[in-house]
Amino acid sequence: MTDKRRPGRRPGSADTRGEILAAARRVFAEKGFDKATVRGIAREAKVDPALVHHYFETKEGMFAAAMRLPISPEQIIPVLLASPRDELGERLVRLVLTVTAEPATREPMVALIRSAMTNEHARQMFKEFISNALLFRVADQLKVPHLRIEAAFAQMFGVVMGRYVIQLEPLASADIEELVELLGPTVQRYLTG
Repeated sequence: MTDKRRPGRRPGSADTRGEILAAARRVFAEKGFDKATVRGIAREAKVDPALVHHYFETKEGMFAAAMRLPISPEQIIPVLLASPRDELGERLVRLVLTVTAEPATREPMVALIRSAMTNEHARQMFKEFISNALLFRVADQLKVPHLRIEAAFAQMFGVVMGRYVIQLEPLASADIEELVELLGPTVQRYLTG
């Protein structure tokens, strides 16, 4: 008798994507972002690695989905790199403020930030993801020193904290374009000197 199942599929639950995400959460929690691998997550979920790639093109995309982040580096990086270099600061500020303006996208990000501030393991995972999956990739493509991209990130991290966690006024209620005008040149200086 031959096995007629299709490769990559397995008997059981129809929610293979959900089970892969659950496995990814366990593996990311246990090993952190850097040490987690697609093969290890596939092994944990008892699926073929190709099936993991079918649902999540990259490890970064899987991390974003597993941590319920509203956007992934694959969405952010092309937007940043598409802008003229002298408009990069404004584009970055506008992107961060626009993404965080909507509760559906802001809340998972703020939850991860809060977790990172109170839990060492969450902090390490957040740091690895932000540094390796996002910041250093952008810095390397723009040929910007890592310190400069981290300074730009720190500026925007502080704005998100002040605006949505501490809710400083008038920062919390300021118009996005007003903040882009205020912060864009500072972030631009970090990125282009």
